[in-house]
Amino acid sequence: MNIQETYTSLGLSDFEYDRILELMGRAPNFLELSLFSVMWSEHCGYKNSRPLLGRFPNRGPQVLQGPGENAGVVEVGDGWALVFKMESHNHPSAVEPFEGAATGVGGIIRDVLAMGARPVALLDSLRFGPLDDERNRYLFREVVRGIGHYGNAVGVPTVGGEVEFARAYSGNPLVNAMCVGIIRSESLMRARAVGEGNLVILFGAKTGRDGIHGATFASDELGEGSEERRPNVQVGDPFAEKMLIECSLRMLDEDLLVSLQDLGAAGITSSASEMAAKGGVGIEIDTSLVSLREEGMEPWEIVISESQERMLAIVEPEKAGEVLKLAERYELEAAVVGRVASHGDLRILEDGEVVGTVPAGHLADAPTYEREVVRPSYLDAIEPLDLDLATLPPPEDYSSALLAMLAHPNLCSRRSVYTQYDHQVGANTVVLPGADAAVMRIKDTSLGFAATADCKGRHCYLDPKGGAASAVAEAYRNLSCVGAEPVALTDCLNFGSPEKPEAYYQLVSCIEGLAEACEVLNTPVVSGNVSLYNETERGAVYPTPTVGMVGLFEDVNRRATPAIKREGDALVLVGDFRPSLGGSEYLEIVYGRMAGTPPAPDLAGEKAAADAVRRAIAAGVVDTAHDLSGGGLAVTLAEMAMKGGVGVEARLLPGGRQDVALFGEVGGCILVAVPEERLGELEEHLGGVHHNRIGQTGGERLKVAGIDVGLDELRGAYERDLFERYAPEGGQIG
Repeated sequence: MNIQETYTSLGLSDFEYDRILELMGRAPNFLELSLFSVMWSEHCGYKNSRPLLGRFPNRGPQVLQGPGENAGVVEVGDGWALVFKMESHNHPSAVEPFEGAATGVGGIIRDVLAMGARPVALLDSLRFGPLDDERNRYLFREVVRGIGHYGNAVGVPTVGGEVEFARAYSGNPLVNAMCVGIIRSESLMRARAVGEGNLVILFGAKTGRDGIHGATFASDELGEGSEERRPNVQVGDPFAEKMLIECSLRMLDEDLLVSLQDLGAAGITSSASEMAAKGGVGIEIDTSLVSLREEGMEPWEIVISESQERMLAIVEPEKAGEVLKLAERYELEAAVVGRVASHGDLRILEDGEVVGTVPAGHLADAPTYEREVVRPSYLDAIEPLDLDLATLPPPEDYSSALLAMLAHPNLCSRRSVYTQYDHQVGANTVVLPGADAAVMRIKDTSLGFAATADCKGRHCYLDPKGGAASAVAEAYRNLSCVGAEPVALTDCLNFGSPEKPEAYYQLVSCIEGLAEACEVLNTPVVSGNVSLYNETERGAVYPTPTVGMVGLFEDVNRRATPAIKREGDALVLVGDFRPSLGGSEYLEIVYGRMAGTPPAPDLAGEKAAADAVRRAIAAGVVDTAHDLSGGGLAVTLAEMAMKGGVGVEARLLPGGRQDVALFGEVGGCILVAVPEERLGELEEHLGGVHHNRIGQTGGERLKVAGIDVGLDELRGAYERDLFERYAPEGGQIG
């Protein structure tokens, strides 16, 4: 293999190889080339997205740490802080769904742990192709199993998330995992190597060949031969991760560590080079000192292995013995594998002899690209917002239409998914999965936090900028519906190849939409991840900029859920109700069409409505709230009735077509239920925010316009098991 074939096989371009020659002043050896290949991959280097990410606001009164570290941090109060981040494990999950999803959970936990925080909550955002396809059913089943296997065993509750299905995700599922941790503000740890002569200790699991060049694999499109890249997928051990968590926190409590970094993509290479670059120092690693799981591993394999459940720590020499003893006590492998030096290089040794050396700053500073931007031609072919309703005859039976909506995989209950997860381990979960957002208490205080993950890929496909802004707005609305004040977000930007001008347009436009919404809603972006090249030979996934947002409670006991609590409550619709069929679930489910432009969010109106509802919840006036989202008003009413076991009778607001009012979608609207005697108090909290009383609770049926259905019949459609409905007769799916 000649040199061009070598660097090309490692994912480097001609330009990048020439740049390496310029930086190094010589030709790199294979080990050094391998270091560049993983660190300059899209997955690690953010080559195509870094120039765009500066558009995000990332400062705020409660932000303690923004982008640039392992995770973002926001202040909670009373000396507590939340640490959180979201990442993808899409490509690994496409070829090995169980391990790909499991190790995605493990990796995001370690990102939070590296900041010194105890991981306390997990969320996942999942996308798959339609379940009538056998391969998609297999991917769905195994991803959910992998998440449950790892999260349950490691002892961190999976408290929320989302899952959607669309043909664009066939063969290329999206598996995004979010973790939230808690820490005392003064105990925050940064991944920065300092102190010449300090020691580098690797502890956790042994190092093997799993995941070698996984970062490079994650930066390629999927296609024929992807199945052969299973060795690029890591293998996880959640029980080792549990020991790693407890051991790391014990070391931090005893002030034994200078800094801490997890080993994820690119393994020792990324952790050591990033720590060195941030600290302005060098790091030397002797591969002969690394504890190996397999014999005969070469130095280049050892330093780029992505074996899981490992951490890299910088330790003062006099404390190294205590660190090693603690690791042994937790049954973890641990060894001094290197030292901090002043030369500024990542220097790789074997038995004391240098086998490769590269300035750490060069590895941590991948070249960036600003690609050609071309507006996708399909956007000009999309029917306008005002669809020709004459071509869409109203349903003959509105009750049947609602049941069909509730039974669809994109709208039905996710109970069959989240019941596979332990969402109460730790005993701090106070609002369980199935609500607008998960809610957790901070033990021994009145404080709490909520978290949610949101995005509609179809909306971002039909209107990239507006759809992305709507994702932020929906997350803001969902947190407000449980009573939490939204404070900051993390994101996971899932897109196709940035080298294709139309896909790059989607990326640019979605980032602009996210940024604009964050500015209006005062929710800075404090961490995140970018996952590009999500394509198969059938095309790219929908642009899917997933938003993970956290909100805070001063008093976690003042909260709301979607379930109707009482008979005789008034139903009040808060917000400017202007529903549209553009890009709606109704249009696709009932008519089989994806058309029209989704309604652009009125961000100022969104904020006003959500803030007003949140004030009413904090005052104890409202304990029942649910936002209008997929499926529109009719689905929202049905969900509230089913969750509470209490029926509703409502009327539609005048004007427009009945099915548009029932099933059309609109942002900025929240439905609340409040006792009659407290309507006056609600009015005070809503102030000038647009609202209408549309009905009341009671009975055992849902009655609105042409719909009259009993709660049992609604549940029969809504609660169908996602894992059984498409299963071959007599067997499980997959």
